[in-house]
Amino acid sequence: MRAVIMIDQRASIAMSYQNQTLPDVIDRVIDAAQEDTVNLRDVISSVGDDSFAPMLLLAAMAVATPLSGVPLFSAVMGAVIFLVSVQMMMGRTHLWLPNWVLSRQISGAKVQGAFKKAHPVACWIDRRTNKRARVMFHRPLIYLPQLLCVLSGLMMPLLEFVPFSSSIMGVGVVFLALAMLTRDGVVLGLALVPYAAVVTLMVRTF
Repeated sequence: MRAVIMIDQRASIAMSYQNQTLPDVIDRVIDAAQEDTVNLRDVISSVGDDSFAPMLLLAAMAVATPLSGVPLFSAVMGAVIFLVSVQMMMGRTHLWLPNWVLSRQISGAKVQGAFKKAHPVACWIDRRTNKRARVMFHRPLIYLPQLLCVLSGLMMPLLEFVPFSSSIMGVGVVFLALAMLTRDGVVLGLALVPYAAVVTLMVRTF
């Protein structure tokens, strides 16, 4: 079994995946979770292993759903967010993920249920995104949301001890990934709201 998944962005299928919307990502995950158990390799491949932003979006969406209540799930998704974000910052054209992440299994029914609940919200958000303040998505400014995603991935294992905080941070990464996918600076600004909520929760907890 391969220990890595290599993502070639030069593949001919690349354009169809790069242009997918937030509801498209959810639909692909629901379709991939037909079996009793599904591993992350299958779910990640379903959103198109030719683009980094949808991969980041998928991991963050998973944390933002009730799946975050599964023991260690937030920590694993945090690792995915960290690895994807770091490689985005490095400008890599191939994504590497370790086998211990890709082979992680979860109930297919839980995956389908969580993402079906998120679908109406995703459609509502998608209808309101547009290309705005695109200067934020050119170097060096693009490094800011990418760095915030890196830090979010690092923090998620620690947030297992703070109720609801990993889910809220997952929402923040969803907005960051969606902003990078759609080039919408307004969505990028909205991403800061969940982070303010996480800081408030941590202060009250500790």
